[in-house]
Amino acid sequence: MDRTRPLTLLLAGALAVGGLLALTPAAQAADTELVRNGGFEAGLDGWTCTAGSGAVVSSPVRSGTKALQATPAGSDNARCSQTVTVKPNSSYTLSGWVRGSYVYLGATGTGTTDVSTWTGSAPDWQRLATTFTTGASTTSVTIYTHGWYGTPAYQADDLSLYGPGGDPVTLPTAPTGLAAGSPTSSSVPLTWAAVSGATSYNVYQGATKVQTVSGTSATATGLTASTPYTFQVTAVNSAGESPKSAAVTATTTSGGGGGGGGLPAHALVGYLHASFANGSGYTRMADVPDSWDVVNLAFGEPTSVTSGDIRFGLCPVAECPGVESPAEFKAAIKAKQAAGKKVLISIGGQNGQVQLATTAARDTFVSSVSKIIDEYGLDGLDIDFEGHSLSLQTGDTDFRNPTSPVIVNLIQAVKTLKAKYGAKFVLTMAPETFFVQLGYQYYGSGPWGGQDPRAGAYLPVIHALRDDLTLLHVQDYNSGSIMGLDNQYHSMGGADFHIAMTDMLLTGFPVAGNTDRFFPALRADQVAIGLPASTQAGNGHTAPAEVNKALDCLTKKTNCGTYQTHGTWPALRGLMTWSINWDRYNQWAFSKNFDSYNWN
Repeated sequence: MDRTRPLTLLLAGALAVGGLLALTPAAQAADTELVRNGGFEAGLDGWTCTAGSGAVVSSPVRSGTKALQATPAGSDNARCSQTVTVKPNSSYTLSGWVRGSYVYLGATGTGTTDVSTWTGSAPDWQRLATTFTTGASTTSVTIYTHGWYGTPAYQADDLSLYGPGGDPVTLPTAPTGLAAGSPTSSSVPLTWAAVSGATSYNVYQGATKVQTVSGTSATATGLTASTPYTFQVTAVNSAGESPKSAAVTATTTSGGGGGGGGLPAHALVGYLHASFANGSGYTRMADVPDSWDVVNLAFGEPTSVTSGDIRFGLCPVAECPGVESPAEFKAAIKAKQAAGKKVLISIGGQNGQVQLATTAARDTFVSSVSKIIDEYGLDGLDIDFEGHSLSLQTGDTDFRNPTSPVIVNLIQAVKTLKAKYGAKFVLTMAPETFFVQLGYQYYGSGPWGGQDPRAGAYLPVIHALRDDLTLLHVQDYNSGSIMGLDNQYHSMGGADFHIAMTDMLLTGFPVAGNTDRFFPALRADQVAIGLPASTQAGNGHTAPAEVNKALDCLTKKTNCGTYQTHGTWPALRGLMTWSINWDRYNQWAFSKNFDSYNWN
């Protein structure tokens, strides 16, 4: 039965008899298409996607020549959105076509009940649609599409919001209050006041637009040390871009890498089991070959986890037959230093967890580490905090401004040591990938809680000390699979893992997918790759040929395989290994390969 015909006749009769029929509220303004670039034919114009997750593709498409493709990564669900002007007390239909698993379409800020619809599986194009009514004072809504955590990329096309158009959007005013925070040798943090009606902001470095962000802060990265830079910001909405803000100028610091000038252009770093024995056997300091440019004494350990009181002594004779006397050990250190080598005390290790939870522990750490450095005449400090040494308290979400005591106190302690010993003080760090590169996906307990609070916990330490840091050599071993900047997971054992993990350090990355909190790149001369010296030394041993492929890719952009780096870094400092003892056990295979590698 046709149920629409009687209604049509009644309306026609009413119009004929009355001459004029009062229009319903929904019909008081002409309904029209409100989405800008809903078919993505103009790229991402009009759309904002989280963490750079969105891109325009030419296949598959539902109509026209382009469609959206967005890829979830870690805690980012690949949300792409657009803010649209609407009228209060009006009805709207939102629709679109999607492909993929767990794809969502919805609207927020409606002033009534926000709506969404989704599909759990759309192997081919599937239409999603929903309706909503705006509130009494609603003048804009945000429509969006997103995928789900851990799922593959999804596609969207022909997104539509149909209903009465709102009043024209006015151009936003220029942002005010632009200020530069404390620069590093390669970055400058910027903040400014929010602008009413703005949906995003463009950051200009000189005359060049370098970033687009949704919040009121950004970090300019990839800058040159000891150089002044001028920045301006504009506000953006659907009406266009505002005039530029007043300019602010900041000068990057000199950097220098905390004594890195004392190292050769390409250095080999190794840990020496000086305080304990294991299956590799004991190696005397005097027997360490000249191949090793930095020798980290493993380990200085605390008297208790929270004391901050670090102690170091040579391995007992009963445990290490052939151990030298303290006098012989100190004489061998001086001989190494006379030959241009650096000898450091490494704090922590697998069994030496250190939590500087109080200022008293911080001060004890400084005094006890100083005593070790002075007694043995060492060149500096290696931080090898593992396990539960570093973690982020709930609510500590910005690596640039940490609040967790164990983080803040460690930073202050190291700065105090650097100030005490001066420019020649060598500072290195050997975190695990869990504490650094995993920060691309997860940071601390996360915005909703429930994540491991140690995730990415080294990032605030590295960032705060980057101008004092000689070398960062992340342990690319004993690691789970880690997502790289290509949003793919990479696993230990081959060149690909080292290329992807090192590229993240030399390119920088948004922490937990937040583009407003970007971890700036380190200089290439501050970075070395950490590997096990043999199959017995740790999980993730990499064959010499694969090590060379990684070095070729990162320094020459050859032998790169499937992963494409974001640059070429001939100044990459070198390699670190666990350990000198295990390399000796393995007939010096690791160090011999390093010595024979052609860096040119």
